[in-house]
Amino acid sequence: MGPAVPGRGDFPWWLVAVAGLGALLFTRVLMDDLQAQILSTLLKGVQITVFVTLVGFALAASLGLVVALMSLSRSLVLRQVARFYTEVVRGIPMLVLLLYVAFVLAPGLVDLRNWALGSLGVDPIRTREFSLLWRAVIALTIGYSAFIAEVFRAGLMAVEPGQIEAANALGLSPWQRFRLVVFPQAIKTILPPLGNDFIAMIKDSSLVSVLGVLDVTQLGKVTAAGNFRYFETYNVVALIYLTMTIGLSLALRRLEMHLRQKP
Repeated sequence: MGPAVPGRGDFPWWLVAVAGLGALLFTRVLMDDLQAQILSTLLKGVQITVFVTLVGFALAASLGLVVALMSLSRSLVLRQVARFYTEVVRGIPMLVLLLYVAFVLAPGLVDLRNWALGSLGVDPIRTREFSLLWRAVIALTIGYSAFIAEVFRAGLMAVEPGQIEAANALGLSPWQRFRLVVFPQAIKTILPPLGNDFIAMIKDSSLVSVLGVLDVTQLGKVTAAGNFRYFETYNVVALIYLTMTIGLSLALRRLEMHLRQKP
């Protein structure tokens, strides 16, 4: 019989406390006319927050997987390019990257598009026609793809070499080997840190407010500037983010438990 693991099997009193506190706070918000109006206004920004997070994370995971596969490639050039990308991007603060993409990269892409398609008779577009929302999505995609690439790389390397050798012995192609053997085993290792990155992106999506994108944080700033009730407004903002992040964290834990129970 092995030693007991602290925390394993404990009744989740913290969850009871969080649920009770959340119910109390939401009740107080709904019973107060001012806070109920603030909540109604801020809920309009939830859609933007969810859109930015889901699209940004899906693109970041896809790009991160590509970068991870490049870093594990037999090609020296691909490995060096992948390492260069991850180290440079991870060294830039997310806010700085957001501003850089919005006001440097995006205008550059517009100029490149106009130059490339101008000879074909396609009408040019102006930089301001490039949506700030999509500039924010691109910035989050670039920023998080570097971190997610390292998560994928570590997970893929954790697969037992014997499993890969067995797949080779069966004559599986590289794609079949990855899809049927490597990735299904790696996902159990990858999922927890990947879930943490997803939750972190929900919180970092609040940075898009610096571009004027009307997410929860930006609507909170506008609302507080109009009613001068900063305490009530930012309490509701924090409550909305806590509801999303804690709810998602619990869902991810359930998924992890389900995957662990599979043979």
